[in-house]
Amino acid sequence: MRVWVRSAALLLLATIAAARAEDASLNLVLPTDNTALLRGDNPEFYQVVERNLRGVISYPWQGGQYGFVRDPRELAGGIVYTRFHEGMDIRPLNRDARGEPLDEVRAIAAGKVVYVSRAAGASNYGRYVVVEHRWGGCPYYSLYAHLNTIAVEAGHAVQEGEKLAIMGHTGSGINRERAHVHVELNLLLNDHFEQWHDMFFKNDPNHHGIYNGINLAGLDLAGLFLALRKDPALALPAFLGREEAFYKVIVPNSPNFQLPRRYPWMVASAPNEKPAAWEISFARSGLPFRLTPSDKAVSGAELSYLKPGPIDARYLTRGNVSGRGQSARLTDNGKALLRLLTFPD
Repeated sequence: MRVWVRSAALLLLATIAAARAEDASLNLVLPTDNTALLRGDNPEFYQVVERNLRGVISYPWQGGQYGFVRDPRELAGGIVYTRFHEGMDIRPLNRDARGEPLDEVRAIAAGKVVYVSRAAGASNYGRYVVVEHRWGGCPYYSLYAHLNTIAVEAGHAVQEGEKLAIMGHTGSGINRERAHVHVELNLLLNDHFEQWHDMFFKNDPNHHGIYNGINLAGLDLAGLFLALRKDPALALPAFLGREEAFYKVIVPNSPNFQLPRRYPWMVASAPNEKPAAWEISFARSGLPFRLTPSDKAVSGAELSYLKPGPIDARYLTRGNVSGRGQSARLTDNGKALLRLLTFPD
């Protein structure tokens, strides 16, 4: 009888959580005065990147988009873009006489500033700000990078459209000409990130606590803005539910596997009891978006599915999976990142 009651309670909690998540309305605004994205004028919205293909230098705006848009590589099946870009790079509209950008960077939604990094050389983000938003009881994190001056402090409550900073070009590899703001919207993977980082990156200090980019999994923010134009009632779980499972991994259950509690809408079905493991569905980007209870006993992360295709998966999964077909496997990098999800286990 107690087993049945516990199962029913889990199902009820999952149902309530899913309903709360689906009911959460998103009031998003673009982070700068550049609204060309909404007009379909992508070249005026995205900052260009420098690209070298076959010795030919070009400056495509496509490299400023979210997704696999950088580092083209010629393979047998054609040109494959192997480097993933986690956010969207928005070009400035206004510059001073020296060419410095003047554009304000603003919060895309109401929330609380949870992290401010004013050290321009402490990461590829340069100076950056992270804002926590709560939709449907779940936390999401917008990140604004390559900033010049920052106008907020950690702990500040902000409204949508409130000024956070002035656009800049801080961070490695960005000059004044390519000044822009890099904006992400993320899921947070694990509160124990700092201990995990100390174990796997002993010679690389973590300057940013849990708000290190490795611990933040980005979604397609530009795609979300455009989807909301068509359906203003769209909730994040429904938007992310459109993702295609590019690969799946089974991980042992652990008290420190936080995704089912932090994002209960991910759970595909309520487990009858404490499951032995979870099967995690990942988008090609590495974004986890679905969790399925599993009875399989595993001692560590195991690849359970990879989308069929002729190209070695290491070029398609940010190096987390390698091979193809029956020979596909998690790489050491992939295993380390999967360990993060249940760390310490």
